[in-house]
Amino acid sequence: MADLDELRSRWLRTLRAARADAGQADGGEHGVGLPDAGRYADALLRRWAEPQRRYHTVEHLAAVLDRVDVLEEYADDPVAVRLAAWFHDAVYLPDRSENEERSARLAERALPEAGVDAARTAEVARLVRLTVTHDPADDDLDGQVLCDADLAILAAPPSAYAAYTAAVRQEYHFVPDDAFREGRSAILRQLLGLPRLFRTPYGTREWEAAARANLRAECEKLSS
Repeated sequence: MADLDELRSRWLRTLRAARADAGQADGGEHGVGLPDAGRYADALLRRWAEPQRRYHTVEHLAAVLDRVDVLEEYADDPVAVRLAAWFHDAVYLPDRSENEERSARLAERALPEAGVDAARTAEVARLVRLTVTHDPADDDLDGQVLCDADLAILAAPPSAYAAYTAAVRQEYHFVPDDAFREGRSAILRQLLGLPRLFRTPYGTREWEAAARANLRAECEKLSS
């Protein structure tokens, strides 16, 4: 289980860094002097704990943040990437197709209220929207870090990958088996069709081969 207190502290540290860059007063580790900082953390964590989620949970949020920590040396703006990680699945309804757009709009509303400047807010929203395709440009270093962090589950050991696919199926429990296999297979083919799944040097080195093996194995299972 993810440590909610630690996640809350991570949010406050990231928001404090963003506010400092925007010329706002630093409020210390626990958010003193950061108006409503804790409220924003709690609201986001409530979203990530909604009952319809099986994979896109606080555990996924924590895992993406952990991977951003691993990859941050490749980012132009690690603070923006961390904020985007918090928002990238903040709106998640499995039966809707506009989750990324709604998540980006949530960031566009919430971050200025929390003291984040307009330029960084726009970058966060752009990064969230990028998770629709997970196909950042060659010069988009922040996008590469976020997308690699989000897709790293694809390179998990077989047992963890199986748990991931089972959780995704549970989120789409309302979809008939044939339709789910068709839709899931299309997503897997789209990912396998990318020249590279991972764009950072670390992701390419550590995750690419394992992820492609997992995706191919799942494709074969879905077609059998």
